[in-house]
Amino acid sequence: MPNLDVLVYTRTAGYRHDSIPAGADALTELARDAGFGARVTDDPEAFTGPRLARCAAVVLLSTTGTVLTEAGRTALEAYVRGGGGLLAVHAAANAEPDWPFYGDLLGTRFAGHPPLQPGLVLVEDPAHPATAHLPGEWAWTDEWYNFTAHPRRTAVHVLLRADESAYTGGTHGPDHPLAWCHEKAGGRFFFTALGHTPESYAVPAFRAHLAGALRWTTEGRRPGVPVPAS
Repeated sequence: MPNLDVLVYTRTAGYRHDSIPAGADALTELARDAGFGARVTDDPEAFTGPRLARCAAVVLLSTTGTVLTEAGRTALEAYVRGGGGLLAVHAAANAEPDWPFYGDLLGTRFAGHPPLQPGLVLVEDPAHPATAHLPGEWAWTDEWYNFTAHPRRTAVHVLLRADESAYTGGTHGPDHPLAWCHEKAGGRFFFTALGHTPESYAVPAFRAHLAGALRWTTEGRRPGVPVPAS
């Protein structure tokens, strides 16, 4: 029987980031470092109940547009509500725009971004596995996503914020969320807006951010545990 793995999903129906291959390679390595298998796919038919039962976590890696079938949505919702972990990275904020359940998980929607530029990331929770390794202010270059509403209004746990005084084009003021998580739907959901460039995924601090996010998302799902095959 196969062991639990991390399913890294890369399908796009809109803009496709050229960082996806680097991100997929990094997440595969991080999953294996955590003791899990890993599979990268852009096939929506991977989203079935039996297949997701074999997942320690699902990662939506810069997915854009409608990337799941109705059956896939049903399977993923059941997986999350049943205690599964879902990690959404960067442009996954712009995925499944007409699926209410995913919108509720995010707590907001993507609203645009200024040009790629350097700025500062502020750590709000220095104890979380995804942020504990970071300094209080972290110099970073990214697209600095803006959102349609503040996810904090839905009681998510914000981990990182952008310092809008350090770049141009922010729309949220001093409380500009970049990464957050919650367990409101039954399983664990984590979103990070960072990760636009291919080079990001070779930076140790960002890899540690993703590793911590994966560690938190898969907590309770033991590596090396056999599960029934699909």
